[in-house]
Amino acid sequence: MTAGTWLRSPIGRTDAHWATRCGTKSVLVLVPHVVAGARLLDLLPLLEADHRVQVAFTDPEGGDNWQATHDFLRAQGGPVLPWAQARRSDVDLVLAGSTRGIDDFTAPVVLVPHGGGLGQYRPWRPPFAVARRHDPQLGLGPDQLVREGRVRADALVLVHDRERELLAEACPRALPTAVVAGDVALDRITASLPHRDRYRHALGATEDDQVVVVTSTWSPRSAFGRHPDLFDRVLAALPRDGYRVVGVLHPAIWAHHGTWQIRSWLAAALRAGLVLLPPEEGWRAALVAADHVLGDYGSVTGYGAAAGASILLAGDPGQPLLCGTPAEVLARHAPRWQPGRPLRPQLRAAREARDAAGLPDVVRGLLTSRPDEAGTILRRTLYRLLGIPEPAHAVPVAPVPLPKPVTA
Repeated sequence: MTAGTWLRSPIGRTDAHWATRCGTKSVLVLVPHVVAGARLLDLLPLLEADHRVQVAFTDPEGGDNWQATHDFLRAQGGPVLPWAQARRSDVDLVLAGSTRGIDDFTAPVVLVPHGGGLGQYRPWRPPFAVARRHDPQLGLGPDQLVREGRVRADALVLVHDRERELLAEACPRALPTAVVAGDVALDRITASLPHRDRYRHALGATEDDQVVVVTSTWSPRSAFGRHPDLFDRVLAALPRDGYRVVGVLHPAIWAHHGTWQIRSWLAAALRAGLVLLPPEEGWRAALVAADHVLGDYGSVTGYGAAAGASILLAGDPGQPLLCGTPAEVLARHAPRWQPGRPLRPQLRAAREARDAAGLPDVVRGLLTSRPDEAGTILRRTLYRLLGIPEPAHAVPVAPVPLPKPVTA
């Protein structure tokens, strides 16, 4: 598709004569990468069954586009507009998983975090560098949230009251746009917990098996970046009888290196019994099924702790964590993976540390200050900005889909 391509579009006036449903409110979903797209998909059920609303998608261009993003969008079955066309469309609401592209619209913008919330890290500085007044954390500063004197989003979705306090310090101008909604991904994990046996069965685990989820975020500092043989080590350290090892890699790893390459790198591990999950979905199902999570500082590890798994930490974020965040609390309480030592005693120690510190309850309280309310608050926000009443039916909170592992 060339930059000059123009598609028939269900939003805006240009192609209105083709419409069967007329007078709908248009919602444009900006998906710069798969992680943001997966989180935005959790919001779209809030609009389902509403004949007053039409949804379309686009990938905001910015010089770091991924083929994986285009593939992800086309797999959703919705209209995907070229960026040049999307930014000229007359839309009523924009849903964004990052700030990329949002300045091109006059319509209200809802900005949603695509990980475990904002304000997770303190910025790295060289030794002896002087701290600036407005940089106690990344993601909530005026350099991200304000452009040419204007707050860039009409609704900045936060998961926790702690983030609102950080925002008041870092960028008070954006405070009126803050919506503390809780964590929609965590709410779906919680809704899935009663069905744990079904997720375990889908992963090939028996009643007597312990499910060990091995997860890595991206970057050379991550668990997979530091240990290319990460999955081989874990599989070699655990007997096939009694353990099911599940692999979860950050979507950026898949996007940058390619599906073929990931399968190639992990071919021996897949033959040895690794259950590898695709980047788009499946990680939450794995956490519901998990007894243990061996993971790094990525947000999946924190969600695993909240789901009740014991945590064994691998990798180093390479920058100081903000005190009181899930990652920082886990760094203080969860034991560190020692690759050269037997793994089963380390998993037992992780379970003991989980129980001693009450980590599931502690981490859940740090991930959200509105448990099980995200859908209600977010739907109220979307319809307020659309300028139409909310539907009468209850807000849906669906369990996550059953996992569909990658084949060897």
